[in-house]
Amino acid sequence: MNGAELALRTAVGAGVDVCFANPGTTEMELVAAVDRVPSMRAVLGLFEGVVTGAADGYGRVTGRPALTVLHLGPGFANGIANLHNARRAHTPVVNLVGDHASWHLGVDAPLTSDIESLARPVSRHVARVSSGAHAGTAMREAIGAAMGPPSGVSTLIFPQDAAWGQAKVHDVSEGSSTSVTIDADAISLAAAGLRSGVKAGLLLGGVVRRAELEAAAAVQAATGCSVWIDTFPAVLEQGAGIPHFDPIPYFPEQALEVLASVQTLVVAGTRAPVAFFGYQRLGISELLPADASVVSIAPPGVRGSEGLEALVAAVAAARAKSAPHDGSPTVPTGDLDMMTMGAMVAALQPEGAIVVNESATSGLGWAIASAGAAPHEAFSLTGGAIGQGLPCAVGAAVAAPDRKVITLQADGSGMYTLQSLWTMARESLDVTVVVCANRAYRILQMELHRTGHDDAGPQARSLTDLSDPAPDWVSLAKGFGVEGMQATTLDELRAGLERGLSTEGPYLVEAIL
Repeated sequence: MNGAELALRTAVGAGVDVCFANPGTTEMELVAAVDRVPSMRAVLGLFEGVVTGAADGYGRVTGRPALTVLHLGPGFANGIANLHNARRAHTPVVNLVGDHASWHLGVDAPLTSDIESLARPVSRHVARVSSGAHAGTAMREAIGAAMGPPSGVSTLIFPQDAAWGQAKVHDVSEGSSTSVTIDADAISLAAAGLRSGVKAGLLLGGVVRRAELEAAAAVQAATGCSVWIDTFPAVLEQGAGIPHFDPIPYFPEQALEVLASVQTLVVAGTRAPVAFFGYQRLGISELLPADASVVSIAPPGVRGSEGLEALVAAVAAARAKSAPHDGSPTVPTGDLDMMTMGAMVAALQPEGAIVVNESATSGLGWAIASAGAAPHEAFSLTGGAIGQGLPCAVGAAVAAPDRKVITLQADGSGMYTLQSLWTMARESLDVTVVVCANRAYRILQMELHRTGHDDAGPQARSLTDLSDPAPDWVSLAKGFGVEGMQATTLDELRAGLERGLSTEGPYLVEAIL
């Protein structure tokens, strides 16, 4: 057994049995080892951003990491954007990054780079395998760090000589584990603040499922506090019968208005909200009033359910279960636009669906209608690095083959990682892709206005326009092996969705908005 095989066997022994890969020469020992560890499923992505985004989607579904295999520093750099999103989502991911043999690094070969410096900004754990015998220990430590708490991204750099080196010692020592400890003082402080009679709020973030929402609803009923969700939570369980709370608005002017009178904010699984960007005319970063206090009952990367249950007990809240789902939203009629498109998806999506939402400005209709849709989970763009939607759907479909995955994908950001369609076809993944085709970087057109550049000329405006030539998503999908259709009317959209949702395997609908 060599180091590569020991690493994969150790991963499987720890419950990590999926690997998303875009390998190169320095990873050939890991590639060969996959055949000797048949319980490790290997999934090829044609671009590293697909690989890392897929690992993010997989981890959001399962709560445990997938492996990625990336080629040296340049390959890792190609995947950093979606690792940034995974870091912001606190998704468990373990990257295996091949490196030159240790004795080859000194000659500064063309692909030599400082992988550690690339990995640290997006990783909570960075380590280097020193030998074949060290591979098992290093893998367990990386998995333990990824699982947390707090959970996050681990990066393990794997030199070639460590990968091919003999693993004489089959080291299966356990990695360190940390349990979640409830801070009783924080719970008491949070309960006092929520019952104080002044404006108080509760903010949920990270992975927000039914347990967190039901607990928050009980706290709200007992104290009268406001409850909000992070603007872009990693996972949000929602739909008819599940308690629904509004997100913190994206634009800072609206967020400031919502939070203007808050004196105490209790946060669970997240932190106090800040503006996404600094605007010259506003000059603010913090969204809470300067004199507001913030109490954390669960830090980012730790699910808030345990802290929330303790808070429910502290405020003597009566816990009520969600009402059962009793139907889907009404199927809309009229012209095809972003509102009717979103309402149609919400009306037709099946119970238990995973909706990966990177629809950007086109998603307003779905955001409104989805609260009354069949219960489902929504994944959002946690870190703002676009190109996450299609890869995340790949990982979600690999993790949950018994659930329908729907991707609401803005056309501009979809172009960053459209190679994901090939992996969907190759793996026969059950994903229905809805491309929201407005032929523009619409959010940037809005930001030109918001930053005071209404006088932008034709050259500046061309940098936000995708209409000349307009990408043909149906043809692109067909080229990658995915069938699809273009919808210019609401009836055509419905027909495309019904076809995609009623058959197994990937299908794409390009909705012209």
